[in-house]
Amino acid sequence: MLLGTAAIVYAADQLTKALVVANIDVGQRIDVIGDLVQLWHAENSGAAFSLLQNGQLLFVVVSLFALALITYFFRALHGRSLGIFVLLGLVLGGTLGNFTDRVRHAQVTDFVSVGIGELRWPTFNVADSSIVIGILAFVVLLTLFDGHDRSGERSGASPERGA
Repeated sequence: MLLGTAAIVYAADQLTKALVVANIDVGQRIDVIGDLVQLWHAENSGAAFSLLQNGQLLFVVVSLFALALITYFFRALHGRSLGIFVLLGLVLGGTLGNFTDRVRHAQVTDFVSVGIGELRWPTFNVADSSIVIGILAFVVLLTLFDGHDRSGERSGASPERGA
């Protein structure tokens, strides 16, 4: 599940970015749902919200750290719900998508813009969405629905019977 989901996210990310680069000039905006949702070709050499512009080495290190964390969680959560591995696949595919762009182009292509007029959420792409959704859902799933109580024991387990 993890690798299949990651492959789908990676392919969708790279395909959509290639289509944007081939068909929309940098800076060009195309209304999709009026002014609310636009395709807006932007090149981002920074992190989320265009922070830390030109910090390529830092982003490579962070991406490698993220890949190590995904590997850790994959091993540590072996035997758990398939949903957990789908969510890890979202994060893996998104991480690899943006990592590929940073290595090949020293920047990431962003193209989804949501907002009204000049009041807009920072432009993002499929990889960014997959990473954010995957991490948030992963945390919620493990925090609220994983079936462990605070002592680390499975909830619903029968208590030991005394003599």
